[in-house]
Amino acid sequence: MDHTEQLQISQIKRAGLHRRLYDWTLHWAHTPYGSIALFTLAFCESSFFPIPPDVLLMALAFSIARKSFKYAAICSAGSILGGGFGYFIGFGLFDFVGVPILTTLGLMEKFDYVKEQYNTNAFSAVAIAGFTPIPYKVFTIAAGACKINLWTFFIASAISRSGRFFIVAALICIFGPKIKHFIEKYFNIISIAFVVLIVAGFFVIKLLK
Repeated sequence: MDHTEQLQISQIKRAGLHRRLYDWTLHWAHTPYGSIALFTLAFCESSFFPIPPDVLLMALAFSIARKSFKYAAICSAGSILGGGFGYFIGFGLFDFVGVPILTTLGLMEKFDYVKEQYNTNAFSAVAIAGFTPIPYKVFTIAAGACKINLWTFFIASAISRSGRFFIVAALICIFGPKIKHFIEKYFNIISIAFVVLIVAGFFVIKLLK
Protein backbone atom coordinates (compact mmCIF):
# COMPACT_ATOMS: atom_id res chain seq x y z
CA MET A 1 0.00 0.00 0.00
CA ASP A 2 1.57 3.32 -1.09
CA HIS A 3 1.44 6.63 0.77
CA THR A 4 -1.46 7.98 -1.34
CA GLU A 5 -3.66 4.99 -0.53
CA GLN A 6 -2.81 5.25 3.15
CA LEU A 7 -3.72 8.94 3.10
CA GLN A 8 -7.04 8.23 1.40
CA ILE A 9 -7.93 5.56 3.96
CA SER A 10 -6.99 7.93 6.78
CA GLN A 11 -9.23 10.65 5.33
CA ILE A 12 -12.17 8.24 4.97
CA LYS A 13 -11.80 7.10 8.59
CA ARG A 14 -11.56 10.71 9.76
CA ALA A 15 -14.68 11.65 7.80
CA GLY A 16 -16.58 8.73 9.34
CA LEU A 17 -15.51 9.71 12.85
CA HIS A 18 -16.41 13.33 12.16
CA ARG A 19 -19.92 12.31 11.09
CA ARG A 20 -20.44 10.20 14.20
CA LEU A 21 -19.30 13.10 16.40
CA TYR A 22 -21.63 15.43 14.50
CA ASP A 23 -24.63 13.15 15.11
CA TRP A 24 -23.63 12.69 18.76
CA THR A 25 -23.43 16.47 19.18
CA LEU A 26 -26.87 17.01 17.68
CA HIS A 27 -28.55 14.42 19.89
CA TRP A 28 -28.01 16.63 22.96
CA ALA A 29 -30.59 19.07 21.61
CA HIS A 30 -33.25 16.43 22.34
CA THR A 31 -32.25 15.88 25.97
CA PRO A 32 -32.77 17.89 29.18
CA TYR A 33 -29.04 18.61 29.20
CA GLY A 34 -28.92 20.73 26.05
CA SER A 35 -27.66 23.92 27.74
CA ILE A 36 -24.96 22.10 29.71
CA ALA A 37 -23.89 20.22 26.59
CA LEU A 38 -23.76 23.48 24.62
CA PHE A 39 -21.48 25.15 27.18
CA THR A 40 -19.25 22.07 27.37
CA LEU A 41 -19.06 21.69 23.60
CA ALA A 42 -18.22 25.38 23.11
CA PHE A 43 -15.50 25.11 25.76
CA CYS A 44 -13.95 21.97 24.28
CA GLU A 45 -14.19 23.14 20.65
CA SER A 46 -11.96 26.12 21.46
CA SER A 47 -9.02 23.83 22.12
CA PHE A 48 -9.49 20.28 20.82
CA PHE A 49 -13.04 19.14 19.89
CA PRO A 50 -13.57 19.07 16.08
CA ILE A 51 -17.32 19.90 15.87
CA PRO A 52 -18.18 23.64 16.03
CA PRO A 53 -20.74 24.63 18.71
CA ASP A 54 -22.91 26.34 16.07
CA VAL A 55 -24.35 22.92 15.27
CA LEU A 56 -25.90 22.45 18.71
CA LEU A 57 -26.62 26.17 19.15
CA MET A 58 -28.77 26.17 16.02
CA ALA A 59 -30.56 22.95 16.96
CA LEU A 60 -31.46 24.31 20.39
CA ALA A 61 -32.45 27.74 19.09
CA PHE A 62 -34.66 26.28 16.37
CA SER A 63 -36.44 24.14 18.97
CA ILE A 64 -37.20 27.15 21.22
CA ALA A 65 -36.65 30.36 19.23
CA ARG A 66 -37.44 32.69 22.15
CA LYS A 67 -34.40 31.27 23.99
CA SER A 68 -32.03 31.92 21.09
CA PHE A 69 -30.11 34.70 22.84
CA LYS A 70 -29.88 32.70 26.07
CA TYR A 71 -28.28 29.85 24.13
CA ALA A 72 -25.97 32.31 22.35
CA ALA A 73 -24.83 33.67 25.72
CA ILE A 74 -24.17 30.16 27.05
CA CYS A 75 -22.26 29.28 23.89
CA SER A 76 -20.23 32.50 24.03
CA ALA A 77 -19.26 31.98 27.68
CA GLY A 78 -18.15 28.41 27.05
CA SER A 79 -16.19 29.38 23.94
CA ILE A 80 -14.38 32.31 25.59
CA LEU A 81 -13.41 30.29 28.66
CA GLY A 82 -12.42 27.39 26.43
CA GLY A 83 -10.25 29.79 24.48
CA GLY A 84 -8.37 30.49 27.70
CA PHE A 85 -7.74 26.77 28.06
CA GLY A 86 -6.48 26.64 24.47
CA TYR A 87 -4.19 29.59 25.25
CA PHE A 88 -2.81 27.68 28.27
CA ILE A 89 -2.12 24.63 26.08
CA GLY A 90 -0.20 26.75 23.60
CA PHE A 91 1.64 28.70 26.30
CA GLY A 92 2.85 25.86 28.49
CA LEU A 93 2.11 22.57 26.77
CA PHE A 94 2.54 23.27 23.08
CA ASP A 95 5.04 20.52 22.25
CA PHE A 96 3.39 17.87 24.43
CA VAL A 97 -0.29 18.66 23.89
CA GLY A 98 -0.75 21.42 21.30
CA VAL A 99 1.20 19.78 18.48
CA PRO A 100 -0.53 16.37 18.87
CA ILE A 101 -3.97 18.06 18.85
CA LEU A 102 -3.25 20.11 15.73
CA THR A 103 -1.58 17.17 13.99
CA THR A 104 -4.44 14.77 14.76
CA LEU A 105 -6.99 17.27 13.43
CA GLY A 106 -4.85 18.03 10.36
CA LEU A 107 -4.39 21.70 11.30
CA MET A 108 -0.61 22.13 11.61
CA GLU A 109 -0.34 23.83 8.20
CA LYS A 110 -2.87 26.44 9.29
CA PHE A 111 -0.89 27.03 12.49
CA ASP A 112 1.99 28.62 10.56
CA TYR A 113 -0.42 30.97 8.78
CA VAL A 114 -2.00 32.03 12.08
CA LYS A 115 1.43 32.72 13.59
CA GLU A 116 2.10 35.15 10.76
CA GLN A 117 -1.19 36.93 11.48
CA TYR A 118 -0.26 37.33 15.13
CA ASN A 119 3.09 38.85 14.17
CA THR A 120 1.18 41.44 12.11
CA ASN A 121 -1.60 42.41 14.54
CA ALA A 122 -2.53 40.15 17.44
CA PHE A 123 -5.81 41.87 18.35
CA SER A 124 -7.29 41.89 14.86
CA ALA A 125 -6.11 38.31 14.30
CA VAL A 126 -8.07 37.08 17.32
CA ALA A 127 -11.06 39.33 16.61
CA ILE A 128 -11.36 38.01 13.08
CA ALA A 129 -10.57 34.42 14.14
CA GLY A 130 -14.09 33.81 15.40
CA PHE A 131 -15.47 34.22 11.89
CA THR A 132 -12.89 32.57 9.66
CA PRO A 133 -13.22 29.03 8.22
CA ILE A 134 -10.02 28.17 10.13
CA PRO A 135 -11.04 26.35 13.35
CA TYR A 136 -10.87 28.66 16.37
CA LYS A 137 -8.70 26.17 18.30
CA VAL A 138 -5.81 26.96 15.95
CA PHE A 139 -5.96 30.61 17.00
CA THR A 140 -6.25 29.90 20.73
CA ILE A 141 -3.34 27.46 20.82
CA ALA A 142 -1.26 29.71 18.56
CA ALA A 143 -2.02 32.71 20.80
CA GLY A 144 -0.49 30.92 23.76
CA ALA A 145 2.44 29.60 21.73
CA CYS A 146 3.15 33.14 20.46
CA LYS A 147 2.63 34.49 24.01
CA ILE A 148 0.44 37.38 22.93
CA ASN A 149 -0.97 39.64 25.65
CA LEU A 150 -3.61 37.73 27.63
CA TRP A 151 -6.00 40.70 27.95
CA THR A 152 -5.73 41.38 24.24
CA PHE A 153 -6.61 37.76 23.60
CA PHE A 154 -9.64 37.66 25.92
CA ILE A 155 -11.13 40.98 24.79
CA ALA A 156 -10.78 40.11 21.11
CA SER A 157 -12.15 36.61 21.78
CA ALA A 158 -15.17 38.05 23.58
CA ILE A 159 -15.94 40.32 20.63
CA SER A 160 -15.52 37.72 17.91
CA ARG A 161 -17.10 34.68 19.54
CA SER A 162 -20.06 36.55 21.01
CA GLY A 163 -20.58 38.33 17.72
CA ARG A 164 -20.62 35.05 15.82
CA PHE A 165 -23.10 33.27 18.08
CA PHE A 166 -25.42 36.24 18.60
CA ILE A 167 -25.66 36.74 14.83
CA VAL A 168 -26.95 33.16 14.55
CA ALA A 169 -29.34 33.71 17.46
CA ALA A 170 -30.67 36.96 16.00
CA LEU A 171 -31.35 35.42 12.61
CA ILE A 172 -33.17 32.47 14.16
CA CYS A 173 -35.15 34.65 16.57
CA ILE A 174 -36.28 36.99 13.81
CA PHE A 175 -36.92 34.56 10.95
CA GLY A 176 -37.46 31.20 12.67
CA PRO A 177 -36.84 27.75 11.09
CA LYS A 178 -37.12 29.09 7.53
CA ILE A 179 -33.71 30.78 7.92
CA LYS A 180 -31.91 27.45 8.57
CA HIS A 181 -30.90 26.80 4.96
CA PHE A 182 -29.78 30.41 4.51
CA ILE A 183 -27.52 30.29 7.58
CA GLU A 184 -25.97 26.98 6.57
CA LYS A 185 -25.32 28.18 3.01
CA TYR A 186 -24.32 31.81 3.52
CA PHE A 187 -22.96 32.05 7.05
CA ASN A 188 -19.38 32.57 5.87
CA ILE A 189 -20.52 35.55 3.78
CA ILE A 190 -22.44 36.97 6.74
CA SER A 191 -19.37 36.49 8.91
CA ILE A 192 -17.08 38.23 6.44
CA ALA A 193 -19.46 41.21 6.33
CA PHE A 194 -19.40 41.39 10.13
CA VAL A 195 -15.58 41.22 10.15
CA VAL A 196 -15.45 44.10 7.67
CA LEU A 197 -17.62 46.15 10.03
CA ILE A 198 -15.34 45.32 12.98
CA VAL A 199 -12.20 46.30 11.09
CA ALA A 200 -13.85 49.46 9.81
CA GLY A 201 -14.90 50.35 13.36
CA PHE A 202 -11.36 49.97 14.67
CA PHE A 203 -10.08 52.08 11.79
CA VAL A 204 -12.58 54.88 12.56
CA ILE A 205 -11.64 54.81 16.27
CA LYS A 206 -7.97 55.05 15.33
CA LEU A 207 -8.66 58.04 13.07
CA LEU A 208 -10.64 59.79 15.81
CA LYS A 209 -7.79 59.33 18.27
